[in-house]
Amino acid sequence: MMHTWILAVLMVGRAVSVSEPGIPPAHTLLVTSVRTGDTEIFAVDPLTGSSQNLTRSPQSEDRYPAWAPDGRQVAFTSNRADTATYDLYLMDANGTSPRRLTQLPAQSVAYWPSFSQNGKWIYFNEGTSGYIYRVKPDGTGLMRVAEGRDGHISPDGANIVFTQMGEKGFGVWVMAADGSGRMQVVDHESEIGGIAPVWSPDGKQIAFSGQVGEFAEIFTCQADGSSLTQVTHLEKISSSPAFSPDGKYLTFRVTDEAYWRDAAKRAATYHEKAADKRPVWLLELASGHAELIETLHYQCAMDGSRAEWKPLTPERKK
Repeated sequence: MMHTWILAVLMVGRAVSVSEPGIPPAHTLLVTSVRTGDTEIFAVDPLTGSSQNLTRSPQSEDRYPAWAPDGRQVAFTSNRADTATYDLYLMDANGTSPRRLTQLPAQSVAYWPSFSQNGKWIYFNEGTSGYIYRVKPDGTGLMRVAEGRDGHISPDGANIVFTQMGEKGFGVWVMAADGSGRMQVVDHESEIGGIAPVWSPDGKQIAFSGQVGEFAEIFTCQADGSSLTQVTHLEKISSSPAFSPDGKYLTFRVTDEAYWRDAAKRAATYHEKAADKRPVWLLELASGHAELIETLHYQCAMDGSRAEWKPLTPERKK
């Protein structure tokens, strides 16, 4: 059963952390939730279900949260200033002091921010133009980096993993942080989309969503695309992977259909806000065991936000 397994995984992590400091002593996930009737960002303990609404912004849509490297701030996107435009925001980890970092053109959609490890830059994607941008946490220095989608900055800040259309579908590509040296590292391409590649904490691996027949599964590979491995076999639409701080687990999202491929279906799904449409799952990479996180089963939003793990900061290693 899910509760038994998730309890075992997380309690083992907590018990062993005394003698093995590489395992985090606590686990907090950032998730988008519709439990209030709006799409809000919550910090959740996946073991107990204890949660805190960080955005508390009724009538707006708040999505795509990402931890700062020190765990003290959270970047996210919101349409609170203009219901048709999603800008990038930054708030303290407890949800206080939200501030708008960008003023993008009307109807722009910022999504999937990721911090450079030194905390000096936040990289993010803009969906209408298909470009990757970066901006400083104080809102200055906004610049367009390069064309690409689903970009994610590497832990050392040197490279971006992203996706773009290849010969048959969307593949996995890597380029330098300045947009140079673009190279497709995984030939496997998906017509479904939703690739969302992400770096492991040590920068040695990439996880992403890849098409398998009519479904999408989670894959991992080395940074150069070698050792390509399918790590889920759910025969559903699995997407939006995120590594745990120790690199041993992945969270990911699961739904029964790629509703984002059809504009009418996508609009209807977002309007309906079914709380169990795209729940969060947990995968143990060593065993390949994947289970639904039951505490989040009936409250997740429909967007593709990752369930991001709070970083393992020096304070949390003690």
